[in-house]
Amino acid sequence: MFFALFESSRAAFVSIFAHGLRSFLTTLGIVIGVASVIAVVSVTQGMSAFIGDTFSSLGSNSLTIESYTPLEDQMKGIRARLTPSDLELIEKRADGIASITPILYANRASQVKYGSQTAFSQIFGTTYAFQDVSQSYMRAGRFIAQSDNETRRRVVVIGDKVRENLSLPENPVNEFVEIGGEWLKVVGLLEPKGDLMGFSQDDLVIMPFNTMRSIQGNQARSDIQIQLSLTEQADIETISQQLTSLLRNAHGLSGKDDDDFTIQTSEQLMETFDSIINMVTIVVGGIVSISLLVGGIGIMNIMLVSVTERTREIGICKAIGAKRHHILMQFLIEALLLSLLGGLIGLAIGYALGNLISSSIPGFPPATIPLWSIALALGFSGFVGVLFGILPAAKAANLDPIDALRYE
Repeated sequence: MFFALFESSRAAFVSIFAHGLRSFLTTLGIVIGVASVIAVVSVTQGMSAFIGDTFSSLGSNSLTIESYTPLEDQMKGIRARLTPSDLELIEKRADGIASITPILYANRASQVKYGSQTAFSQIFGTTYAFQDVSQSYMRAGRFIAQSDNETRRRVVVIGDKVRENLSLPENPVNEFVEIGGEWLKVVGLLEPKGDLMGFSQDDLVIMPFNTMRSIQGNQARSDIQIQLSLTEQADIETISQQLTSLLRNAHGLSGKDDDDFTIQTSEQLMETFDSIINMVTIVVGGIVSISLLVGGIGIMNIMLVSVTERTREIGICKAIGAKRHHILMQFLIEALLLSLLGGLIGLAIGYALGNLISSSIPGFPPATIPLWSIALALGFSGFVGVLFGILPAAKAANLDPIDALRYE
């Protein structure tokens, strides 16, 4: 049996290389299908790995609390809010908190001026604890201090993108920028974090929380975001339930009312991103894998032509003692090898294409090919080869040796 398998494989290789151009054109559909699937998977999985690294850098014990208003209520002019009193309540009564900080975003146009230069950036007020919660590090100068917040000092810390957009010096410490008609002194420059999903993480201006409140004035009630990190011993689920109970009681929500806030962990955000990326991978991969079926039909057509061309050869083989299963095996192996060769070529092209796509987009993470995608691509291409090779192989195996020898 082993000898028959070896001889069938050898004969299949000889036939494939004897008709090199035809074999390549036969496998072209498989090559395109596998290359498309691998390119899509490598790009999306590279993005997934990058997002995973980004969220893991935030720590698995960080929480973000935001107000939440259903669309129906928004249409009625109702807005849920988180207030400084909610922050105080959590600080006093919640357990297992290592650090906590409020974030108040600018409610006017987020415009920063320096000399004749103007830039639009993400501007928000927070406290010294933000540095620990967000794991931000300084490139120059210092971060916001507790005394800055208590005295409502007009100081800011900026990201490297803001420095670049405003044409500030390499070390912008002690320079002054204008925000909302107020002049604020730059006391620190953050270490660059790069882009995430095409959005810069360095395009931000941070000022003390109370400074932001005083700049905004007594307009509409402010809506803050609360970020906190937990101690190593704290259980995230337990703390989340405790925070939910505290805020629901503080907001006067009954048992039937939905939460007017959301509590998200970095792990939940990562799971959301992963589910979206995996869904995109499956849908797009399923669409482009249709070309694998087209490639399989091409293999079947050429194999049927090959059976017709080699009818006399099949008759000779049967006349000298070749069994039906020997002929079946030879043509089936030939179809399988054609598919696998196409799969290997497609794998190389797909990887190169994925790297080309990721490198051509600024800030895009490098392409990554997981082992399961390689196994799936080669396995599916092999399955296509066997599936569409059965009919030609069966036709060859069922030929009558006398009729085959008479065939011209």
